[in-house]
Amino acid sequence: MPNNNKFKKYDHIEIEKKWQDYWYSKNIFKTGDINSNKQKFFGLVEFPYPSGQGLHVGHPRSYTALDIISRKRRMQNYNVLYAIGWDAFGLPTENFAMKNKIHPSIITKNNISRFKSQLKSLGMSFDWDREIDTTDPEYYKWTQWIFLKLFEKNLAYKSKSNVNWCTSCKCVLANEEVVQGKCERCSSEVVQKIKSQWTLKITEYAKKLIEDLELVDYPERVKSQQTHWIGKSTGAEIIFKTNTQENIKIYTTRPETIFGVSYLVISPEHEIIKKINNQITNIQEVNNYIIEASKKSSFERTELNKNKTGVKLENIFAYNPVNNNKIPVYISDYVLTSYGTGAIMAVPAHDTRDQEFAEKFNINIIQVINNNNKLINSGFLDNLDIKDAQNKIIEYIKENKIGTEKTNYKLRDWIFSRQRYWGEPIPIIHCEKCGQVPVPESELPLKLPDININNLELSDDGESPLNNCTDWVNTTCPKCKNKARRETDTMPQWAGSSWYFLRYTDPKNKNFLASKENINYWMPVDWYNGGMEHTTLHLLYSRFWYKFLYDLGVVNNFPEPYKKRTSHGMILGENSEKMSKSRGNVINPDDIIRDYGADTLRIYEMFIGDFEKAAPWNTTGIKGSRRFLERYWDLQNLLNNNINNNNKLESEFNKTIKKVTEDIENMKFNTAIASLMGLINIIYDQGEISKEYLRIFTLLLNPFAPHITEEVYKNCNLGENLACQQTWPEYNLSKCTDSETEIVLQINGKLRAKLKLPVNLTQEQVHEKFKNTPEYIKFTSDKQIIKVIYVKDKILNIVLK
Repeated sequence: MPNNNKFKKYDHIEIEKKWQDYWYSKNIFKTGDINSNKQKFFGLVEFPYPSGQGLHVGHPRSYTALDIISRKRRMQNYNVLYAIGWDAFGLPTENFAMKNKIHPSIITKNNISRFKSQLKSLGMSFDWDREIDTTDPEYYKWTQWIFLKLFEKNLAYKSKSNVNWCTSCKCVLANEEVVQGKCERCSSEVVQKIKSQWTLKITEYAKKLIEDLELVDYPERVKSQQTHWIGKSTGAEIIFKTNTQENIKIYTTRPETIFGVSYLVISPEHEIIKKINNQITNIQEVNNYIIEASKKSSFERTELNKNKTGVKLENIFAYNPVNNNKIPVYISDYVLTSYGTGAIMAVPAHDTRDQEFAEKFNINIIQVINNNNKLINSGFLDNLDIKDAQNKIIEYIKENKIGTEKTNYKLRDWIFSRQRYWGEPIPIIHCEKCGQVPVPESELPLKLPDININNLELSDDGESPLNNCTDWVNTTCPKCKNKARRETDTMPQWAGSSWYFLRYTDPKNKNFLASKENINYWMPVDWYNGGMEHTTLHLLYSRFWYKFLYDLGVVNNFPEPYKKRTSHGMILGENSEKMSKSRGNVINPDDIIRDYGADTLRIYEMFIGDFEKAAPWNTTGIKGSRRFLERYWDLQNLLNNNINNNNKLESEFNKTIKKVTEDIENMKFNTAIASLMGLINIIYDQGEISKEYLRIFTLLLNPFAPHITEEVYKNCNLGENLACQQTWPEYNLSKCTDSETEIVLQINGKLRAKLKLPVNLTQEQVHEKFKNTPEYIKFTSDKQIIKVIYVKDKILNIVLK
């Protein structure tokens, strides 16, 4: 008989606090030793920026998913590393500090404390002993060390360049931080400025960043985004002579169309303009255009649908190197100095932008490729197909020393300076005699100076607030010991997040960023889950830094940091819009945990829909998840210690174990939970459950709802230790098939009856079973059966005359 000792009502507040206190005080999720003979599993989530608003319900979706996987791995006897930290430098904290007159370090400390308590309240199985904070000098000491190594290898340099300038944040932005001409952080206008900036030569790794995507298990859309952003193109650089002493070198991906060139276009920043300005008869008009172009972002300048603008360089001509035709030269902002050579040959017959420009300025259009993709009007290239024409023109420009074959990348070097206080100090000293001198490694970390909160205000000229810290700025040169000045720009927020996963492997190491033994054991990350919004920024930067450290010998067992990368869809507001304070549709997880419980929130966020797709929040759905857990809790009242496993449930349990096991690996959490919901319905139909089946159900549910399952495991004495420390259930494949199946009877194509019958019956056996049903007798009496069609274990179709 079922248990007559009724268990008290499910009280999530009492149960969840009890188990969280126990887990974290006993360090239950501590990472195992690297000398373990277990197989390792390194699970990673994007560590959060600890904002003042705390977590919203979107955060737990990613963390819970990897928590489920990590918990399952522990139960499968893996040595699991699953840690968390804080990406805590950045502009939002500094802006909040200025507005509220509170030091950024105090704000950061308070925000981290809140985030930490929220994550613990969700029951995350992080190893809290490995917690890291990018603002901790013991952490950013090694961020600075990596920068010095980049500087040492000539991969970090400072130069004047045209940069993206946020008019609100008053600092430089990387290309990746500009979205449709706006600052991705504050949505303010981004303009162009010439500034001296620290830059990292990520372009040196462009080829590897594309090629090594073949080594990793990433979704195709993530690989495509990385490949598209890097933007590899092959073509040629070709020299066009001019009627001045200067030549113009262009880059083209279509060298075979060179006979169709009807004009050249150079970027407004092209160096030739200054060199020949006394020969340009409309130089004032050209200079005015350059000033206007400088106010536009790269995005605005290259928009395909924008109105084409430009100015002809009067009195300046170029000569086509293959036929010596004289062609005009224009300046236009749709050509960027940062791509190729900053100059293009325009073939308006075969390029939309060139055509629009040519039509606006009434320039000749020459067709050189016909509808059969053969070259025409192209001299020695005539009648060749495009591929052969490409090969032949490349040979020609090489032989005649007028150009070279060239591979280019759309990827630009990474602008690394930020004119703000709350970031890692760049460990460089400027000496009038010695130039740029690295801070000696023995003096790292170079700590941020304490600053008066009133000195955080931004200057319109874009100088860092660190300029105000004269006692810190003024120093001596490590080489010549003369007076010198510290670099006052700081690193971007992306710096600390480009290597944080390495620090997880050895977070307390005082002598190095992590020991070689720990790095060799734990790296690469086995499974990394993050948002699609970070597939061009953080993912690209962290891969670059890791590859640099690989070349440096710091890591040496795999050239990529992450073996596997998956992405999750965003949780939207109930109105299907992105959650934001301004829209008033933000859901606070604290409220859900208080009213329904952390386990309910975890179940709901995994059940809400396809994990990789966005899904709107639904309050009715959260109530359904709660009801499921209450039904699980009440299984304690169906427990019958006097029965063995019910043979009727054997197949159902084996199928569910198989389904949940496979679905977790495929991140199909919603269907895994659905299978558990289906199984619980079957259990209730039986009216009782054995101790062993309750144990198995509890273990399957444990990664999803760890608190309630630990309580049931203990209440019902289902085994030793904790549920999360048990072995993951295994299934018997031969018992994953149904012993019975529902077969429908159709007569002349219409459904007439259904029978539950043993599987694998023959057509004759099934037919005999249906002959005794009233429906069969009613519809077939006095009728001639012409044909019987049987779809095994599914349908018996009788065709009557």
